Amino acid sequence: NENTNGVLRQYFPKGTDLSRWEAQELEAVAYSLNNRPRKVLGWKTPAEVFAEQLESIESTGVATTD
Repeated sequence: NENTNGVLRQYFPKGTDLSRWEAQELEAVAYSLNNRPRKVLGWKTPAEVFAEQLESIESTGVATTD
């Protein structure tokens, strides 16, 4: 969490009012962060890990409450 806060501070200094940013600008920052390799993820990006998890769920199936 502290590492993520530090990365966010590269884009938004402490005390930044995010309501002053356009949604498109915030989405661009989110895209950048989600496509930045992380040591903790074995130098994969969060987007890559998320895609792998989705693929794993789709291939194993998920119980439903039908």
